[in-house]
Amino acid sequence: MSSHLDLRLREGTKHSHTLAENTAFMKCFLKGVVEQSFFRKLLADLYFVYSALEEELQWYLYHPFVGSIYFPELHRRSNLEKDLAFYYGENWRNEIVRSPATQVYINRIHEVGHIQPELLIAHAYTRYMGDLSGGQALRNIARSAMNLPADQGTAMYEFEQIPTPEAKRAFKEKYRQALNSLPVDEEMIQNIVAEANYAFALNRDLVHELEADVKAVIGDHVFDMITRQDKLGSTERSSKRTEVEMMAIDYSI
Repeated sequence: MSSHLDLRLREGTKHSHTLAENTAFMKCFLKGVVEQSFFRKLLADLYFVYSALEEELQWYLYHPFVGSIYFPELHRRSNLEKDLAFYYGENWRNEIVRSPATQVYINRIHEVGHIQPELLIAHAYTRYMGDLSGGQALRNIARSAMNLPADQGTAMYEFEQIPTPEAKRAFKEKYRQALNSLPVDEEMIQNIVAEANYAFALNRDLVHELEADVKAVIGDHVFDMITRQDKLGSTERSSKRTEVEMMAIDYSI
């Protein structure tokens, strides 16, 4: 019997998804305000986050819950290493530092890994499904805004084993099926959804720390003009669709 965990996660994180899309950093990003000065800091932050997440996922490879959503083709750490070498140079490991919000984020990932590893499902879902969906649009924006050389600078959003839009759609369906096959009860579903919302909040805090860098590039006035108005999030715009339609469309998380 399906747990419908995929739909519960999607529905249960709609508001968090909207808040994420309405962060000042993301509003600017979506308008094409992307500079290497702060984009590389974002990638450094994400390197620490994915390193923590993938370390915990690897540890629980044979866990009855976590092991079911272990897909190494999704892992981002090695791709982020390529990006950091591109932006910082070969000495990148000595150039990057954990921001305060990033440290809180990775602490939480290790905490749930040690105490309640089932909640790693929430962190994997929010990160990887986002990378496969909205992350692909961010890739295109970043490449255009920074006029990057071919095949460099956006490895974070490249999935060599899931290269085409069709392959990504098929993989996301596979991921949904894996989620729905988990033997979770109602309490566990609620806990996973709550943790996914917290993961969104941790990510919002992470990008919030980059706002000063964005302002330094475009100035306070332009920054305020871009960020003053909130918009309905992409997942909430589809809230009136039927469950059948929701299952048929591509996830936009």
